[in-house]
Amino acid sequence: MRILMLSQWFDPEPTFKGLTFARELSRLGHEVEVLTGFPNYPGGKLYDSHRVEFLKRESLNGISVLRVPLYPSHNSSALERTANYGSFALSASIIGALAVKAADVMYVYHPPATVGLPAMLLNLFRRIPFVYDIHDLWPDTLAATGMFNSKIGLGIVEKWCSLVYRQASKIVVQSQGFKRFCANVASGKQTGSDLQLVRRRLHSTNGEKRETGRAIGMKDRFNVIFAGTMGKAQALDAVLDAAQSLKDSYKDIQFVFVGGGIEQGRLRQQAVDRRLHNVIFLSRRPVSQIGGILNLADVLLIHLKDDPLFSITIPGKTQAYLAVGRPILVGVRGDAADLVTKAGAGMACTPEDSDSISKSILTLYNLPRAKLEAMGQNGSRFYSEQLSARIGTLRFERILKQVAGAGCSNEAV
Repeated sequence: MRILMLSQWFDPEPTFKGLTFARELSRLGHEVEVLTGFPNYPGGKLYDSHRVEFLKRESLNGISVLRVPLYPSHNSSALERTANYGSFALSASIIGALAVKAADVMYVYHPPATVGLPAMLLNLFRRIPFVYDIHDLWPDTLAATGMFNSKIGLGIVEKWCSLVYRQASKIVVQSQGFKRFCANVASGKQTGSDLQLVRRRLHSTNGEKRETGRAIGMKDRFNVIFAGTMGKAQALDAVLDAAQSLKDSYKDIQFVFVGGGIEQGRLRQQAVDRRLHNVIFLSRRPVSQIGGILNLADVLLIHLKDDPLFSITIPGKTQAYLAVGRPILVGVRGDAADLVTKAGAGMACTPEDSDSISKSILTLYNLPRAKLEAMGQNGSRFYSEQLSARIGTLRFERILKQVAGAGCSNEAV
Protein backbone atom coordinates (compact mmCIF):
# COMPACT_ATOMS: atom_id res chain seq x y z
CA MET A 1 0.00 0.00 0.00
CA ARG A 2 1.30 3.48 -0.89
CA ILE A 3 0.69 5.89 1.97
CA LEU A 4 1.06 9.68 1.94
CA MET A 5 1.54 11.33 5.33
CA LEU A 6 0.49 14.98 5.44
CA SER A 7 1.58 16.98 8.49
CA GLN A 8 2.81 20.55 8.88
CA TRP A 9 5.26 19.29 11.54
CA PHE A 10 7.67 16.41 11.20
CA ASP A 11 11.08 15.32 12.50
CA PRO A 12 13.34 16.85 13.69
CA GLU A 13 10.43 18.79 15.23
CA PRO A 14 8.83 17.17 18.30
CA THR A 15 5.81 15.50 16.74
CA PHE A 16 3.19 13.09 17.97
CA LYS A 17 2.97 11.22 14.67
CA GLY A 18 6.38 11.54 13.11
CA LEU A 19 9.26 9.46 11.89
CA THR A 20 8.63 6.50 14.19
CA PHE A 21 5.06 6.17 12.89
CA ALA A 22 6.29 6.38 9.29
CA ARG A 23 8.99 3.79 9.92
CA GLU A 24 6.53 1.42 11.58
CA LEU A 25 4.29 1.64 8.52
CA SER A 26 7.31 1.03 6.31
CA ARG A 27 8.34 -1.96 8.44
CA LEU A 28 4.90 -3.43 7.80
CA GLY A 29 5.70 -3.38 4.08
CA HIS A 30 4.10 -0.11 2.96
CA GLU A 31 5.65 2.60 0.81
CA VAL A 32 5.51 5.87 2.77
CA GLU A 33 6.01 9.44 1.58
CA VAL A 34 5.76 12.48 3.88
CA LEU A 35 4.58 15.94 2.81
CA THR A 36 5.59 18.53 5.39
CA GLY A 37 7.18 21.95 5.97
CA PHE A 38 10.61 23.14 7.02
CA PRO A 39 11.27 22.54 10.72
CA ASN A 40 10.64 25.56 12.96
CA TYR A 41 8.33 24.32 15.73
CA PRO A 42 8.05 25.11 18.64
CA GLY A 43 10.47 28.06 18.65
CA GLY A 44 9.34 29.56 15.36
CA LYS A 45 12.92 29.68 14.05
CA LEU A 46 14.34 27.40 11.39
CA TYR A 47 16.43 24.55 12.75
CA ASP A 48 20.16 24.57 12.11
CA SER A 49 21.19 23.23 8.70
CA HIS A 50 17.75 24.06 7.25
CA ARG A 51 16.67 26.97 5.09
CA VAL A 52 13.36 27.57 3.35
CA GLU A 53 13.48 26.36 -0.24
CA PHE A 54 10.91 26.07 -3.02
CA LEU A 55 11.01 22.30 -2.73
CA LYS A 56 13.29 19.87 -0.94
CA ARG A 57 13.38 16.10 -1.10
CA GLU A 58 15.26 14.18 1.54
CA SER A 59 15.42 10.74 3.09
CA LEU A 60 15.13 10.27 6.86
CA ASN A 61 15.99 6.74 7.95
CA GLY A 62 14.74 5.42 4.64
CA ILE A 63 11.51 7.50 4.62
CA SER A 64 10.99 9.83 1.67
CA VAL A 65 10.24 13.36 2.92
CA LEU A 66 9.06 16.21 0.71
CA ARG A 67 9.36 19.68 2.28
CA VAL A 68 7.51 22.72 0.92
CA PRO A 69 8.01 26.39 1.92
CA LEU A 70 6.29 28.10 4.82
CA TYR A 71 6.62 31.26 6.89
CA PRO A 72 8.48 30.24 10.08
CA SER A 73 6.72 31.55 13.18
CA HIS A 74 5.23 30.31 16.41
CA ASN A 75 4.80 33.39 18.58
CA SER A 76 1.77 35.02 20.22
CA SER A 77 0.91 37.13 17.16
CA ALA A 78 -2.31 35.85 15.60
CA LEU A 79 -1.27 37.43 12.29
CA GLU A 80 2.11 35.68 12.17
CA ARG A 81 0.65 32.38 13.37
CA THR A 82 -1.97 32.63 10.60
CA ALA A 83 0.83 33.31 8.10
CA ASN A 84 2.65 30.21 9.34
CA TYR A 85 -0.38 27.96 9.02
CA GLY A 86 -1.65 29.51 5.81
CA SER A 87 1.69 29.49 3.97
CA PHE A 88 2.14 25.76 4.56
CA ALA A 89 -1.46 25.04 3.52
CA LEU A 90 -0.98 26.91 0.23
CA SER A 91 2.45 25.40 -0.50
CA ALA A 92 1.24 21.88 0.24
CA SER A 93 -1.88 22.47 -1.88
CA ILE A 94 -0.01 23.74 -4.93
CA ILE A 95 3.61 22.60 -4.87
CA GLY A 96 3.00 19.49 -2.81
CA ALA A 97 -0.01 18.38 -4.82
CA LEU A 98 2.08 18.46 -7.99
CA ALA A 99 5.18 16.86 -6.49
CA VAL A 100 3.92 13.96 -4.39
CA LYS A 101 3.77 10.47 -5.81
CA ALA A 102 0.51 8.66 -6.43
CA ALA A 103 -0.85 7.12 -3.23
CA ASP A 104 -3.61 4.73 -2.20
CA VAL A 105 -4.47 6.58 0.99
CA MET A 106 -3.42 9.67 2.93
CA TYR A 107 -2.91 10.10 6.67
CA VAL A 108 -3.50 13.72 7.79
CA TYR A 109 -2.40 15.08 11.17
CA HIS A 110 -4.47 17.91 12.66
CA PRO A 111 -3.68 20.58 14.01
CA PRO A 112 -3.59 23.04 12.46
CA ALA A 113 -7.01 22.99 10.81
CA THR A 114 -5.56 24.64 7.70
CA VAL A 115 -3.97 21.29 6.82
CA GLY A 116 -7.47 20.35 5.69
CA LEU A 117 -7.01 22.47 2.54
CA PRO A 118 -4.24 20.37 0.94
CA ALA A 119 -5.95 17.22 2.21
CA MET A 120 -9.16 18.06 0.38
CA LEU A 121 -7.37 19.23 -2.79
CA LEU A 122 -5.22 16.11 -2.92
CA ASN A 123 -8.39 14.11 -2.51
CA LEU A 124 -10.13 16.05 -5.28
CA PHE A 125 -7.38 16.27 -7.88
CA ARG A 126 -5.16 13.31 -7.07
CA ARG A 127 -7.97 11.00 -5.92
CA ILE A 128 -6.30 10.17 -2.60
CA PRO A 129 -8.83 9.45 0.16
CA PHE A 130 -7.74 10.61 3.59
CA VAL A 131 -7.90 9.64 7.25
CA TYR A 132 -8.09 12.75 9.47
CA ASP A 133 -6.41 12.37 12.87
CA ILE A 134 -7.64 15.08 15.28
CA HIS A 135 -5.46 16.00 18.27
CA ASP A 136 -6.88 19.47 18.98
CA LEU A 137 -10.48 20.60 18.71
CA TRP A 138 -10.58 23.74 16.61
CA PRO A 139 -11.92 26.40 17.05
CA ASP A 140 -12.34 25.53 20.74
CA THR A 141 -8.59 25.31 21.38
CA LEU A 142 -8.08 28.76 19.84
CA ALA A 143 -10.67 30.24 22.18
CA ALA A 144 -9.47 28.35 25.27
CA THR A 145 -5.88 29.53 24.85
CA GLY A 146 -6.91 33.11 24.07
CA MET A 147 -5.00 33.05 20.79
CA PHE A 148 -8.05 34.05 18.77
CA ASN A 149 -11.22 35.58 20.27
CA SER A 150 -13.24 36.95 17.35
CA LYS A 151 -16.69 35.32 17.42
CA ILE A 152 -17.05 35.79 13.68
CA GLY A 153 -13.60 34.31 13.06
CA LEU A 154 -14.23 31.37 15.38
CA GLY A 155 -17.51 30.71 13.60
CA ILE A 156 -15.71 30.62 10.26
CA VAL A 157 -13.12 28.19 11.63
CA GLU A 158 -15.91 25.97 12.97
CA LYS A 159 -17.61 25.83 9.57
CA TRP A 160 -14.27 25.10 7.93
CA CYS A 161 -13.58 22.19 10.27
CA SER A 162 -17.04 20.77 9.65
CA LEU A 163 -16.36 20.87 5.91
CA VAL A 164 -13.04 19.04 6.32
CA TYR A 165 -14.64 16.42 8.57
CA ARG A 166 -17.32 15.73 5.97
CA GLN A 167 -14.71 15.25 3.25
CA ALA A 168 -12.59 12.81 5.26
CA SER A 169 -13.11 9.12 4.60
CA LYS A 170 -12.50 8.40 8.26
CA ILE A 171 -11.91 10.52 11.34
CA VAL A 172 -9.86 9.46 14.33
CA VAL A 173 -9.95 11.30 17.66
CA GLN A 174 -7.71 10.95 20.69
CA SER A 175 -10.15 10.46 23.55
CA GLN A 176 -13.66 9.48 24.55
CA GLY A 177 -14.20 13.12 25.48
CA PHE A 178 -13.50 14.23 21.92
CA LYS A 179 -15.92 11.54 20.77
CA ARG A 180 -18.67 12.93 22.98
CA PHE A 181 -17.84 16.50 22.00
CA CYS A 182 -18.10 15.99 18.25
CA ALA A 183 -21.21 14.21 17.06
CA ASN A 184 -19.56 13.28 13.78
CA VAL A 185 -16.20 12.30 15.29
CA ALA A 186 -15.65 9.06 17.18
CA SER A 187 -12.80 6.92 18.37
CA GLY A 188 -11.39 6.72 21.86
CA LYS A 189 -8.51 4.58 20.63
CA GLN A 190 -5.08 5.66 21.76
CA THR A 191 -2.33 5.39 19.20
CA GLY A 192 1.44 5.23 19.39
CA SER A 193 3.83 8.18 19.47
CA ASP A 194 7.45 8.86 18.64
CA LEU A 195 8.92 7.10 21.63
CA GLN A 196 11.39 4.61 20.24
CA LEU A 197 14.39 6.84 20.96
CA VAL A 198 12.96 7.90 24.31
CA ARG A 199 12.58 4.31 25.41
CA ARG A 200 16.13 3.44 24.39
CA ARG A 201 17.40 5.82 27.03
CA LEU A 202 15.71 3.75 29.75
CA HIS A 203 18.59 1.31 29.47
CA SER A 204 21.16 3.85 30.61
CA THR A 205 23.27 2.76 33.54
CA ASN A 206 23.09 4.35 36.97
CA GLY A 207 26.52 5.85 36.30
CA GLU A 208 25.29 7.48 33.12
CA LYS A 209 22.26 8.85 34.95
CA ARG A 210 24.45 10.33 37.68
CA GLU A 211 26.75 11.97 35.16
CA THR A 212 23.81 13.43 33.23
CA GLY A 213 22.15 14.64 36.41
CA ARG A 214 25.34 16.27 37.65
CA ALA A 215 25.92 18.01 34.32
CA ILE A 216 22.50 19.70 34.26
CA GLY A 217 22.04 20.40 37.97
CA MET A 218 19.64 17.59 38.87
CA LYS A 219 21.84 15.39 41.04
CA ASP A 220 20.68 14.77 44.64
CA ARG A 221 17.38 16.56 44.08
CA PHE A 222 13.74 15.47 44.02
CA ASN A 223 13.10 16.57 40.44
CA VAL A 224 9.64 17.50 39.20
CA ILE A 225 10.00 17.76 35.43
CA PHE A 226 7.71 19.45 32.94
CA ALA A 227 8.82 18.74 29.37
CA GLY A 228 7.32 20.20 26.23
CA THR A 229 5.80 23.36 24.85
CA MET A 230 5.39 26.25 27.28
CA GLY A 231 2.47 28.22 25.95
CA LYS A 232 -0.69 29.83 27.23
CA ALA A 233 -2.54 26.51 27.20
CA GLN A 234 -0.07 25.07 29.73
CA ALA A 235 -0.79 27.85 32.30
CA LEU A 236 2.51 27.28 34.08
CA ASP A 237 2.34 30.32 36.35
CA ALA A 238 0.50 28.12 38.84
CA VAL A 239 3.46 25.72 38.85
CA LEU A 240 5.84 28.60 39.62
CA ASP A 241 3.52 29.57 42.47
CA ALA A 242 3.76 26.01 43.81
CA ALA A 243 7.54 26.17 43.53
CA GLN A 244 7.58 29.40 45.54
CA SER A 245 5.46 27.86 48.31
CA LEU A 246 7.89 24.94 48.66
CA LYS A 247 11.26 26.62 48.16
CA ASP A 248 12.08 27.42 51.80
CA SER A 249 10.75 24.34 53.59
CA TYR A 250 11.74 21.70 51.03
CA LYS A 251 15.04 22.80 49.55
CA ASP A 252 15.69 19.48 47.77
CA ILE A 253 12.48 19.66 45.70
CA GLN A 254 13.35 21.14 42.32
CA PHE A 255 11.16 22.10 39.37
CA VAL A 256 12.70 21.51 35.95
CA PHE A 257 11.18 22.96 32.77
CA VAL A 258 12.47 21.47 29.51
CA GLY A 259 11.52 22.83 26.10
CA GLY A 260 10.48 26.04 24.39
CA GLY A 261 7.38 27.99 23.45
CA ILE A 262 6.01 31.51 23.51
CA GLU A 263 5.80 31.63 27.32
CA GLN A 264 9.23 30.20 28.08
CA GLY A 265 11.07 33.52 28.18
CA ARG A 266 8.49 35.19 30.40
CA LEU A 267 8.37 32.22 32.80
CA ARG A 268 12.15 32.15 33.02
CA GLN A 269 12.23 35.85 33.86
CA GLN A 270 9.49 35.33 36.46
CA ALA A 271 11.62 32.69 38.15
CA VAL A 272 14.57 35.10 38.24
CA ASP A 273 12.50 38.03 39.54
CA ARG A 274 10.95 35.89 42.27
CA ARG A 275 14.32 34.33 43.16
CA LEU A 276 13.05 30.80 42.66
CA HIS A 277 16.31 28.97 43.18
CA ASN A 278 14.40 25.67 43.07
CA VAL A 279 13.45 26.22 39.41
CA ILE A 280 15.69 25.57 36.42
CA PHE A 281 15.02 25.83 32.69
CA LEU A 282 16.63 23.57 30.11
CA SER A 283 16.52 24.25 26.39
CA ARG A 284 14.61 22.07 23.98
CA ARG A 285 16.23 18.66 23.44
CA PRO A 286 16.03 16.36 20.39
CA VAL A 287 14.12 13.11 20.77
CA SER A 288 17.41 11.21 21.01
CA GLN A 289 18.26 13.10 24.23
CA ILE A 290 14.95 13.84 25.93
CA GLY A 291 14.57 10.32 27.29
CA GLY A 292 17.78 10.70 29.26
CA ILE A 293 16.37 13.86 30.88
CA LEU A 294 12.95 12.40 31.65
CA ASN A 295 14.56 9.35 33.19
CA LEU A 296 16.08 11.61 35.87
CA ALA A 297 12.62 12.69 37.07
CA ASP A 298 11.17 11.73 40.41
CA VAL A 299 7.86 13.09 39.12
CA LEU A 300 6.80 13.98 35.58
CA LEU A 301 4.30 16.84 35.43
CA ILE A 302 1.44 17.36 32.99
CA HIS A 303 -0.42 20.67 33.33
CA LEU A 304 -3.02 22.51 31.26
CA LYS A 305 -5.27 25.49 31.76
CA ASP A 306 -8.42 24.75 33.78
CA ASP A 307 -10.81 24.91 30.83
CA PRO A 308 -13.66 22.50 30.01
CA LEU A 309 -12.06 21.77 26.63
CA PHE A 310 -8.93 20.35 28.22
CA SER A 311 -10.94 17.93 30.35
CA ILE A 312 -11.47 15.94 27.15
CA THR A 313 -7.91 16.40 25.93
CA ILE A 314 -5.09 13.91 26.42
CA PRO A 315 -1.79 15.80 25.91
CA GLY A 316 0.65 14.00 23.63
CA LYS A 317 3.28 13.95 26.36
CA THR A 318 1.06 11.63 28.42
CA GLN A 319 2.11 8.62 26.38
CA ALA A 320 5.77 9.64 26.41
CA TYR A 321 5.65 9.96 30.19
CA LEU A 322 4.04 6.54 30.57
CA ALA A 323 6.66 5.00 28.29
CA VAL A 324 9.55 6.46 30.29
CA GLY A 325 8.31 4.74 33.42
CA ARG A 326 8.40 7.54 36.01
CA PRO A 327 5.54 8.63 38.33
CA ILE A 328 3.18 11.17 36.79
CA LEU A 329 1.35 14.12 38.34
CA VAL A 330 -1.55 15.22 36.12
CA GLY A 331 -2.77 18.78 36.44
CA VAL A 332 -5.57 18.23 33.94
CA ARG A 333 -9.18 17.32 34.64
CA GLY A 334 -10.99 14.48 32.91
CA ASP A 335 -9.64 12.04 30.35
CA ALA A 336 -5.90 12.56 30.92
CA ALA A 337 -6.26 12.11 34.68
CA ASP A 338 -8.48 9.07 34.14
CA LEU A 339 -5.88 7.49 31.85
CA VAL A 340 -3.01 7.90 34.32
CA THR A 341 -5.16 6.71 37.21
CA LYS A 342 -6.31 3.68 35.22
CA ALA A 343 -2.68 2.83 34.54
CA GLY A 344 -1.81 3.17 38.25
CA ALA A 345 1.01 5.45 37.11
CA GLY A 346 0.52 8.49 39.34
CA MET A 347 -2.02 10.91 40.73
CA ALA A 348 -4.01 14.00 39.76
CA CYS A 349 -4.14 17.55 41.10
CA THR A 350 -6.38 20.52 40.36
CA PRO A 351 -5.10 22.55 37.39
CA GLU A 352 -4.17 26.19 38.01
CA ASP A 353 -4.38 25.57 41.77
CA SER A 354 -0.91 26.05 43.23
CA ASP A 355 -1.98 24.71 46.63
CA SER A 356 -3.27 21.48 45.10
CA ILE A 357 -0.12 21.16 42.98
CA SER A 358 2.23 21.64 45.93
CA LYS A 359 0.27 19.30 48.21
CA SER A 360 0.24 16.59 45.53
CA ILE A 361 3.99 16.94 45.03
CA LEU A 362 4.52 16.59 48.79
CA THR A 363 2.36 13.47 48.81
CA LEU A 364 4.61 11.92 46.16
CA TYR A 365 7.72 13.27 47.88
CA ASN A 366 6.79 11.48 51.11
CA LEU A 367 6.02 8.13 49.49
CA PRO A 368 8.52 5.31 49.92
CA ARG A 369 10.85 5.01 46.95
CA ALA A 370 9.47 1.53 46.23
CA LYS A 371 5.96 2.93 45.70
CA LEU A 372 7.23 5.61 43.34
CA GLU A 373 9.11 2.98 41.35
CA ALA A 374 5.98 0.82 41.23
CA MET A 375 3.99 3.73 39.76
CA GLY A 376 6.59 4.17 37.06
CA GLN A 377 6.62 0.47 36.25
CA ASN A 378 2.82 0.44 36.05
CA GLY A 379 2.91 3.27 33.52
CA SER A 380 5.59 1.61 31.40
CA ARG A 381 3.69 -1.68 31.39
CA PHE A 382 0.41 0.06 30.49
CA TYR A 383 2.11 1.83 27.61
CA SER A 384 3.70 -1.36 26.28
CA GLU A 385 0.48 -3.32 26.45
CA GLN A 386 -1.97 -0.74 25.14
CA LEU A 387 -0.37 2.38 23.69
CA SER A 388 2.94 1.48 22.05
CA ALA A 389 3.90 2.65 18.59
CA ARG A 390 3.70 -0.93 17.28
CA ILE A 391 0.17 -1.47 18.58
CA GLY A 392 -1.00 1.96 17.51
CA THR A 393 0.42 1.54 14.02
CA LEU A 394 -1.34 -1.80 13.59
CA ARG A 395 -4.63 -0.10 14.48
CA PHE A 396 -3.98 2.64 11.96
CA GLU A 397 -2.91 0.15 9.33
CA ARG A 398 -6.34 -1.50 9.52
CA ILE A 399 -8.04 1.87 9.09
CA LEU A 400 -5.78 2.92 6.21
CA LYS A 401 -6.32 -0.41 4.42
CA GLN A 402 -10.07 -0.07 4.78
CA VAL A 403 -10.06 3.45 3.35
CA ALA A 404 -7.67 2.54 0.52
CA GLY A 405 -9.79 -0.46 -0.40
CA ALA A 406 -13.28 0.89 0.10
CA GLY A 407 -12.99 4.65 -0.28
CA CYS A 408 -15.75 5.01 2.33
CA SER A 409 -17.04 8.50 3.04
CA ASN A 410 -17.12 10.35 6.38
CA GLU A 411 -17.18 7.23 8.52
CA ALA A 412 -15.85 7.73 12.02
CA VAL A 413 -13.72 5.21 13.89
